[in-house]
Amino acid sequence: MRVLNAIVAAVPVRLMKRDLLFIVERVAIMLEERRLEVVARNRGIKKAKESDSIPKLFSAYIRKSDEDELGRLLMEMVILHAARTQSDGGKVLKEAAEHYKVDTDAIALKVKQEFAAKAKAQVAKKASPKAQSKATKKTTAA
Repeated sequence: MRVLNAIVAAVPVRLMKRDLLFIVERVAIMLEERRLEVVARNRGIKKAKESDSIPKLFSAYIRKSDEDELGRLLMEMVILHAARTQSDGGKVLKEAAEHYKVDTDAIALKVKQEFAAKAKAQVAKKASPKAQSKATKKTTAA
């Protein structure tokens, strides 16, 4: 996800809004709903009610978006669509990262560090209540 976001951030934009809107709408139709949800989640689009649908919310979002955002959306959706149609989806992502000079190793290292920090925090959080309960038992016993 982070590599995809870094690629999208590196995409230059030159098309007009009406052109981009037309293309983005057509590509969005080709995406599976699960992949469209990935794109929507990256943009903070969430269901407010259970009756809401991601395709409708996404359609409303793209109509309000500017050219820069539409260009990024287009690139992201094309990469996701290409990854679906090819047997090795990671290869598509890697090629796009190389094209836009995105350092995937640095992103992977940062993600590993974040997961390690979260794991360490969870271990500390689980150990903390046990230590406190033992301390309170000792004080109440005395």
